[in-house]
Amino acid sequence: MRPLRRLAVLLVLGLLPAAVWTLAPPRFPGPQPRARPAANGVGGYEYETRYFRQRLDHFSFPGVGDEDEAAAFFQQRYLVGRGGGWAGPDGPIFFYCGNEGDIAWFAANSGLHRYYGESMPFGSKAKAYNNSKSLAYLTAEQAIADFAVLLTDLKRNLSAEGSPVVLFGGSYGGMLAAWMRLKYPHIAVGALASSAPILQFEDIVPSTIFYDLVSDDFKRESLSCFQTIKDSWKVLDEQGNGQDGLLKLSKTFHLCQTLKTSGDLSDWLSSAYSYLAMVDYPIPSEFLMPLPANPIKEVCRNLDSQPEGTSILERIYAGVNVYYNYTGTVGCFDLNDDPHGMGGWDWQACTEMVMPMSYSENRSMYPPYKFDYASYAENCIKSYGVRPRPWWITTEFGGHMTAMVFCFYSGAHHIDLRPATPEDPGWLVSLRESELKIISGWLLDYYGARGALFQPVAVKGSSAS
Repeated sequence: MRPLRRLAVLLVLGLLPAAVWTLAPPRFPGPQPRARPAANGVGGYEYETRYFRQRLDHFSFPGVGDEDEAAAFFQQRYLVGRGGGWAGPDGPIFFYCGNEGDIAWFAANSGLHRYYGESMPFGSKAKAYNNSKSLAYLTAEQAIADFAVLLTDLKRNLSAEGSPVVLFGGSYGGMLAAWMRLKYPHIAVGALASSAPILQFEDIVPSTIFYDLVSDDFKRESLSCFQTIKDSWKVLDEQGNGQDGLLKLSKTFHLCQTLKTSGDLSDWLSSAYSYLAMVDYPIPSEFLMPLPANPIKEVCRNLDSQPEGTSILERIYAGVNVYYNYTGTVGCFDLNDDPHGMGGWDWQACTEMVMPMSYSENRSMYPPYKFDYASYAENCIKSYGVRPRPWWITTEFGGHMTAMVFCFYSGAHHIDLRPATPEDPGWLVSLRESELKIISGWLLDYYGARGALFQPVAVKGSSAS
């Protein structure tokens, strides 16, 4: 246990890494914070919405009068829980690091991040996403500096300079939590990083690991389901190359627009399988899409139970329809839809978040593919006019020497950060109890060093409560 306290970064890996990346560039504080009158909640969570005047660039010093005031700062949205659970000055502060999407969406499912949701520099998304110059400030380094500045200011204004901060984050937010703890150890006493793929860079792990694990999920559920998906890629390409093939594929999969290439459909299907493996929760959820409990089981049941004579692609549609249209309310599918505002991730993947992804030949249900940096970089130059820096993240944050990771092969995407339910499996209850014990240890160490007293509390719904 002591090595964990020295590191003060708790990594929890479920089945899969953080987000989904297709093989092309992936789609997949100063002044007082001012609160706008907004008390709201999502998914049963009650919170107050506030905005903070955040600096656009933390790492430069323009001369007085040289900078455009409107462009040098932006309003960063953050949420403050209304549960009344804070102990007040000197009580611990739990800070969730935002993700690559709208903060209110993440607040209901596991967040605050520049260029996502309402935290938009330059006054609008159109201006912020205009070109590589306006997007240049969308980096992990700037994001965790945002958190550091905000926390410092909040503690000052709350007369809580002595309060220890524990960082939390899932997926990309978990990466930020871990990296912030490493970069700003004087601001946070520890970090819990759940489903955070900080090892997915360079050659730290095999480039095939993500899609191998996705494939294992489907194979474990149904060998025939796994094989049908594996066989479908060739059939899809053949039909797409045939006469009126793209039109036929568009009709089979109920697409809103006629396909321009069969690759667009392949990417859409690949994303669905990857997301399904990530959110294969044992209870119903609405994190990415409204889904039943154990959604891969439902996908494979739909795919396998089609009547005799059903074509492979019709079976594939029946299965993937569970992910994209479980409610049955979608009339047609828009392949370019981005309901959670995660489009900025494409830019991040083309600059510093270069995570090599490959398909293995035998273990994977995908067609063999080996990550090719040259073509990856070419796509990024074409899309944004920038060349990726594949070694920057490990240069900035390290990663090759990471150890002490909790790994649960029955897990799903940051499931430990989701609300506890009576249906939670025993391994998940035990995991949360272990996390609570470790975090309590960080706080005991902090308060012990200051001569203060801290009483750990059992996790709600655990066997200790």
